[in-house]
Amino acid sequence: MFRIGEFSKLTQVSIRMLRYYDEQGLLKPSKTDPITGYRSYTAEQIPVLQRIIFLRDLDFQVSEIALALAHWQDRPITDLLEHKRLELLDEMAKIQERVDKIDIAVKDVQSRKLDVHCNVILKSVPELSVLSLRRRIPDHFCEGNLWLELNRFVTEEHVALDSGVNNLALFYDEKEADTEVDVEVCCLVKKAGIGRGDFVYRLIAAEERMACVMVYGPYQNIGTAYHTFAKWLEEHRYYEMRDPVRQICHLGPFNEEDPKRYLTEIQVPLQRRD
Repeated sequence: MFRIGEFSKLTQVSIRMLRYYDEQGLLKPSKTDPITGYRSYTAEQIPVLQRIIFLRDLDFQVSEIALALAHWQDRPITDLLEHKRLELLDEMAKIQERVDKIDIAVKDVQSRKLDVHCNVILKSVPELSVLSLRRRIPDHFCEGNLWLELNRFVTEEHVALDSGVNNLALFYDEKEADTEVDVEVCCLVKKAGIGRGDFVYRLIAAEERMACVMVYGPYQNIGTAYHTFAKWLEEHRYYEMRDPVRQICHLGPFNEEDPKRYLTEIQVPLQRRD
């Protein structure tokens, strides 16, 4: 039996990490002195420690390592490795997407596209009768999944939609939410029907004072529009914004092939400061 210091030298794993593995329940000492608290290990525990290090170096989390160790004999390690491989590929794809966005932003800065001015206008918006689907989603990129669900319901239930542009997205508590975004997607309807589950027919109240910004081009330009609105709000301090912010896609993937010709309207409800 080896004291923890000897076991550390023998396995080339620090005492700190051995204590950590003990605390996490991955590798308990073979014996712990009840008086001194000294930990002791056996040579038979070295293969277990090697498995822990192997999985750790492959970016397995503690919970995943514990599960792998518990089923090491009855579950092929190749299954675990393939699952982790798919996770890493998905993570790589997301990182590459961020890198691509950075590349686009750099080009936009160099060509001064980020300085494009967006006009803010005030207008009133009437009451709207809609069919809506409201959920919390991981991030804004998942909004498209809500639209797929809503459109499927519209098709299956033969919902009579209003003429013209009838898509409307509402974003709630944007100032507080970094993740788990509260989003409601809506279709304007000719008349209310019978909802089902998360699909609800409702009226969206009229707004007497709505700040509107028209955004031209791909969706990446929407961030610039919000920046413009923030500047406008600083200059008009007698107004303050309210939730929810609305977003309408007049021209988008559903009716325009060229992203450069997309047209999105951002609507922000306002109220006068006291």
